[in-house]
Amino acid sequence: MRRLLHGVVAGLLALPLFLVSSPTAQAAPNPLAMTSGFYVDPNSSPAVWSAANPGDGRAAAIRDSIASVPSARWFGSWSGDIGSATSSFVGAAESADKLPILVSYNMYGRDACGGHSGGGAASPSEYANWISAFARGIGSRPAVVILEPDALGDYNCMTQDQINERQNMLTNALTQFRSQAPNAWVYLDAGNPGWVDASTMADRLHASGLSLARGFSLNVSNYFPTAENASYAGSVNQILSQRRGYTKPFVVDTSRNGNGSNGEWCNPGGRRIGTPTQEGGNGAEMLLWIKTPGESDGDCGVGAGSTAGQFLPEVAYKMIYGY
Repeated sequence: MRRLLHGVVAGLLALPLFLVSSPTAQAAPNPLAMTSGFYVDPNSSPAVWSAANPGDGRAAAIRDSIASVPSARWFGSWSGDIGSATSSFVGAAESADKLPILVSYNMYGRDACGGHSGGGAASPSEYANWISAFARGIGSRPAVVILEPDALGDYNCMTQDQINERQNMLTNALTQFRSQAPNAWVYLDAGNPGWVDASTMADRLHASGLSLARGFSLNVSNYFPTAENASYAGSVNQILSQRRGYTKPFVVDTSRNGNGSNGEWCNPGGRRIGTPTQEGGNGAEMLLWIKTPGESDGDCGVGAGSTAGQFLPEVAYKMIYGY
């Protein structure tokens, strides 16, 4: 996924700004209060690999340090019938009395300017049908949803009409979740601190329906330290408050930020797993493992020769120890 660096934007230290919210914010109760904790996906790629390779010297560490941590399941064109796919995943979590984390990643024109994770729905109308079925599959059950990583990050190859089209797709998606998945907390992705300045991102979020979402997500598939993301979120919320009269909660992907960023976004070496999925932390509403450690960002860096999403056990193993 595209992670261009345009310089880190200084921001105010993040305060628990989620206490102030838009009057149109989702009224769903805290989904964690409806469950006994976050869901560990038994079919995650590190779990499947560890189970299939018990004799591998890396398997126990990957199983214990990565596969056992609650993390997100990503859904896209590979998921088959999307309503059945989300319903099955959320249903499994419900049976375990746990809260599932889902990522919708099927935006029309996805990663248009980056290319490593290109694809997505074939048209805006196809995406509208897909995301409606995604939400319908969740239904009234509690869930956390990360909406379209990368969608608001890189506009440099897009026309204004294409930008408007994308923002309309996201606004419609949030409308679908509000009506069809009322107990899901949905976070609209806002990139990371090194991609787009906070002022621009605040405007993009608002134009894409942020007032309809629970909040926004940061650092998906990236490596910036949690405190830096919190500072950036504080700046975004300050601008939202000044210009739009509301602020929003935020969540941070901590799956791979244990050693921070070295300035590279695509399979950099020397990274480390971060704080396991939890409620709260550094002013965030939740710290989440959204990108699965060990899954490739694309044919680049220490993942050369791989495809985006492919599980690389050696990369996962080294990420446990930070080398």
